[in-house]
Amino acid sequence: MPLPRSPQLRLPLVALLAAACVTGLVQAPAQAAKAPDPADDSRALRRQLRELTTAPDGPPGAIAVLKRGSRTEVYRAGVAETGSGRPVRVTDHMRIASTAKAYSGAVALRLVDRGKLRLNDTIGKVLPRQPRAWHRVTLRQLLNHTSGLPDFSASPEFLKLVTEDPRRHFDSRRLLDFAADEPLAFRPGSRYAYSNSDNIAVALMAEAATGQRYETLLDRLVYRPLNLRSTSLPQGYRMPEPYMHGYDVTPSNPPEDVSEVLSASGVWASGGIISTPKDMTAFIRGYAGGKLISGRTRDQQLHWVNGASEPAGPGQNKAGLALFRYSTRCGVVYGHTGNFPGYTQLIAATPDGKRSLTVSLTTQINKTNKPKLLARLRTVEENFVCALLRGK
Repeated sequence: MPLPRSPQLRLPLVALLAAACVTGLVQAPAQAAKAPDPADDSRALRRQLRELTTAPDGPPGAIAVLKRGSRTEVYRAGVAETGSGRPVRVTDHMRIASTAKAYSGAVALRLVDRGKLRLNDTIGKVLPRQPRAWHRVTLRQLLNHTSGLPDFSASPEFLKLVTEDPRRHFDSRRLLDFAADEPLAFRPGSRYAYSNSDNIAVALMAEAATGQRYETLLDRLVYRPLNLRSTSLPQGYRMPEPYMHGYDVTPSNPPEDVSEVLSASGVWASGGIISTPKDMTAFIRGYAGGKLISGRTRDQQLHWVNGASEPAGPGQNKAGLALFRYSTRCGVVYGHTGNFPGYTQLIAATPDGKRSLTVSLTTQINKTNKPKLLARLRTVEENFVCALLRGK
C-alpha cells in the first residue's frame, strides 16, 4: 500500500504531532462558554456536535459518550470514514493521543502503592544512565510536568527523521536520546511545562523498578483490573479494525486520511495507545474515581499546580499527577485530553467515578493549528460536562 501523502506538507510537523513541545499555563474558560442553556438538552448537544463536524476545518466524525451510573447516552455526528456513510461506534478503535499519559500515570501510581517506586525517587536513582543534568528530577515532577525535561519530540533530529519517513520504527526506549544533550529547561519543581519526555521517563522508571516491560505492566496493572479488552500499545502504524479514520482537515482541500501515517513507536508511553470510546469510558471512571490506587496515593495525585492539558480541556485547568482538574461553570471533573494527527480526545469523570464523559473527534485540534475551533470545542465539552453533572 503506498504511503499516504504526509500531512506535514500542509502544516508544520510540530503542530501536527501530539508529541509537540507545549508550555501549558492555567487556562481560563473559553470565551464562547456563554452558550445558551439548557446545556443538558440532548437536542442541543447533538446539534453542537454536528456543527463541529460541519465546520470548514472540523472533524469528519465525532462521538461523545455520557455515562451516569449504569446509564449510557451516545451522541454521534458525521461518519467514521469519509465516503462510507458508516457512523462512529463506541467499539471503533482510535489513537487516544496524550490521554495515554494518564495510563502511564496509573502504572506509576500503582507501583508507588506497591512500594516499587516512590514519588520522590529521582531519575538519578532509578535511571542512572540518563544525563547527569536530569538526575535530580523526581517521579512526582515527571507526573505533573514540572520536571524541566527537554521535549524529545521537539528535537530537530527527531523531527527530521519523522519527516523523512513518518512510518519509521523508533526504539521507544531510546527516545530520550534525542534530548540527551540538552540541559533542563528550568529548575525541577519551579514551574509547569508540558513535555512528552516526562511520560517516556515514567515508563522507563516503571520498567527499571520491576524488571518488566511497560506493555506488560499496562496489561497487568491497568487493562485487566478495568476490563479493557480493546486497548493496546502497538509499535507500528497499522490500526485494528474497525476504526475511526483520522483526517488532516485543511479548508479548500479534501480531508486526507492520516490514520496510518505515523508509527506509534515514536510516541510510545506519551501517546501511542489505541483504544475505543467504550474502553476509554471504563478507564476514566476507574482512574479518575480512584479505584486503582490507595487513598494515601490519591491524596498526593490530587495536589494541583497551575497548568493545562494539551489541548486545554473545558473550563479552568489545573494539573495533578497524570490527571487534570477541569473546573467548569457547572462543577468539577477530573480527566485528560490529547491530540495526534487525525484525532482529538477528552476523557473526564466526577471525582467518585460514577459519571463520565468521553469525547473523540477525527481530526487534530489544538491552539496552534486550529485555535478558533479549539475554543468552540471547549465550549461544547463544557456543555457536555454540564449535562453530565445536571442529569439524573
